[in-house]
Amino acid sequence: MAQKTKALPSTSYTILGLLTAEKELSGYDIRQLAQGMKFFYWSPAQSQVYSELRRLEERGYVLSRIVEQEGKPDKRLYRITVAGVDEFRRWMAADELGTTPIMKHPVLLKLYFGHASTPKRLIEMLEQYLQQTEDALGQLAIVQEFLDDDPTLAYPALVAEWGSYHRQAELAMTQKVIERLQNQVNKNQLDQDQVEDSAACITD
Repeated sequence: MAQKTKALPSTSYTILGLLTAEKELSGYDIRQLAQGMKFFYWSPAQSQVYSELRRLEERGYVLSRIVEQEGKPDKRLYRITVAGVDEFRRWMAADELGTTPIMKHPVLLKLYFGHASTPKRLIEMLEQYLQQTEDALGQLAIVQEFLDDDPTLAYPALVAEWGSYHRQAELAMTQKVIERLQNQVNKNQLDQDQVEDSAACITD
């Protein structure tokens, strides 16, 4: 009985998609492109890029060749095959969306275990995250401007717009949580002041 081929991860399909838009790319080129996609969906480690390229080559979805470079180490260039294009189009046309995206959010994870911290410390953490998100929005605005100027990048522009709305929602919710935590800090301080006043009255 033939062994069923294991399904490819989404990272593999992302690499195939990048290769459909370019003639040849090195692993380094793909990693650089990934840096530009960090606002949208994908930003793998360099080692992950190369492991997925090996997997794709083993399945016949990409081919590679070595290019000699004077004064530099040789580099390997990858291009997509007809089978790779067919597999990528099959994935794009598939009805299934896979599992529901999991939000890996270290800030929310720490907030979830807020009982082990203090409202003041959580506010400090959220204010730092607020600044990071505002910085990311500023960088994304530059990316959006670049994408909007090129009609051939209409679909990435839509994803950039999606990312912008997502981060704006993050800002709004972060500010709301900070406000709630600050109210808790104020209440705790008021309760403490009342206790101290009562103790002072008893002493008197």
